[in-house]
Amino acid sequence: MSKPLVIASRESRLAMWQAEHIQSRLQAKHPDREVRILGMTTRGDQILDRPLAAIGGKGLFIKELEVAMAEGRADLAVHSMKDVPMDMPEGFVLAAISEREDPRDAFVSPRYERLDDLPAGAVVGTSSLRREAQLRANFPHLVIKPLRGNLDTRLRKLDDGEYDAIILAAAGLVRLGLADRIRARIDPAEMLPAPGQGALGIEICAGHAENQCIADALADAETGACVRAERAFSRRLGGSCHLPIAGFAVGEANQQFWLRGLVASVDGSQIIAGECRGGWGEAETLGTALAERLLARGADALIAQINQAPA
Repeated sequence: MSKPLVIASRESRLAMWQAEHIQSRLQAKHPDREVRILGMTTRGDQILDRPLAAIGGKGLFIKELEVAMAEGRADLAVHSMKDVPMDMPEGFVLAAISEREDPRDAFVSPRYERLDDLPAGAVVGTSSLRREAQLRANFPHLVIKPLRGNLDTRLRKLDDGEYDAIILAAAGLVRLGLADRIRARIDPAEMLPAPGQGALGIEICAGHAENQCIADALADAETGACVRAERAFSRRLGGSCHLPIAGFAVGEANQQFWLRGLVASVDGSQIIAGECRGGWGEAETLGTALAERLLARGADALIAQINQAPA
């Protein structure tokens, strides 16, 4: 009898939904094999009183899951792709990217229908420098304040009156059956999403052929190409929680994609943006090339300025 297949996951409600979603898909493909979930609390979940960029970045959400895989306690880990660092640590690979949910940002408010309706001085919460920069650029009359915690915690803070509105990923709300909390889905032309937003990734230990084969069955070719382009763009710019970087690709006909990307100052006063089109097989090359174009137009100086700013 085959040994159980174990999925490592954070224990937040959204992370567990994602793990259970992958669990059900794997169980359907392997009906004779038990598929279990190993729930874990990560450093990123424990530290909620400081911005993510100030405490070590996205890797804090996956380190414990990788330890479990390295020790043989888990076979694979499920991640929101926007939470996966641009460079995978040695010994681990991103084995597959599954079909994407709605990649857009969502406007959530108990009183207002959309961002344009917010009055001067209204308080908007977000955990993302990318969102903050674009909000400050397009809505300079608003007050932007940090917002940490899992999805339920963020919604509770909104309902308690700490914010007039908050910005969340639409995908998370949809997945948890909370789509009715969305007042408006923000057009990417107004707020460009994060690389990988809305997509789930499967991480495994490098060189494990059986687990790679298992992950391959979950992969979506179009989403994979788009996310690879987005991540290559961000990686070349040094993408991290410290930089307001957005990158978003959509599939087009004949296995083509359209990639838009930008890098901004945190206050939104400077935004350098560009776009390109190409084939799925060129995803990483074209993502890197778009980043090079932005660097040549001054993104290198902007990024250096942000990196040198005091934390």
